[in-house]
Amino acid sequence: MALAESPGSYERPGGFAARARLLSPAAVPPPALILLGILSVQVGAGLAKHMFDRLPPAAVVSLRLLTSAVVLGIVTRGALREALRARSRRDWAVVAGFGLTLALMNFSIYQSFARIPLGVAVTTEFLGPLAVAIWGSRRPRDAVWAVLAFTGVLMLARGGEIDPVGVAYALLAGACWAAYILLTAATGRRFPGSTGLAAASIIGTAAIIPAGAATGGAALLDPQLLLFGLGVGLLSSVIPYSLEMEALRRMPARVFGILMSLEPAVAALIGVVLLGEVLSGRQWAAIGCVIVACVGATRDREKPA
Repeated sequence: MALAESPGSYERPGGFAARARLLSPAAVPPPALILLGILSVQVGAGLAKHMFDRLPPAAVVSLRLLTSAVVLGIVTRGALREALRARSRRDWAVVAGFGLTLALMNFSIYQSFARIPLGVAVTTEFLGPLAVAIWGSRRPRDAVWAVLAFTGVLMLARGGEIDPVGVAYALLAGACWAAYILLTAATGRRFPGSTGLAAASIIGTAAIIPAGAATGGAALLDPQLLLFGLGVGLLSSVIPYSLEMEALRRMPARVFGILMSLEPAVAALIGVVLLGEVLSGRQWAAIGCVIVACVGATRDREKPA
């Protein structure tokens, strides 16, 4: 009752409102938001990989996508209802392609996680966004970045202990990531705010659920596994998406891209800490090649030729 009887108590220095402002994403520097988002994604990936001995990758992907679809669907429910009435068949064809790409991208990278170390999978997957960054460029130095990145991935793939099927799944995930970037832009032109992403998440979830149910079976009814799946969905999709959206409001896209280039290194470190996936010196050097290539290609995007 003391708080209710003291109207100014919520606004006093050090009061609830002041603490809430300090803890809100808007009070956090944009680079820190990006790093927190990367950490969240990779911790979610590590948690997902921990689940593979009890649930197959397709089932874990289903739980991840279901979580993000439910959260985004609730947040954008009004706009989604409006979109159902106001959008054309072509608009829905674009968002359907976006959703199917989202499902295949997640399915592929989780299949890769099940076979090769986290850092190796994420580094290989990064060829997708890197290809989008340098596609059509006539800058000679972009050819250097491309060669450096492919050299790094080749160094990773040539290791005798690396499962080639896992590398192939990571490359497929990278191709899907490239398509995801392009379809995100196309969807954003047709759907306001997060409505397109919410619709795509629902479509992607509907596409992957049959495979998840078939492979997961009765284990999907285990409350503990469902709780872990919820955690994977929040850490891998909902939390990083929210942090990235807030950061992009306050920082240039070029800086965002450079910071995102740290993701392979963070993935490798999470693999070491959470999963005990110790990498060789050559593998770390290969990851470094890809990171340097990503930073170089992204850094030059907004500079004149």
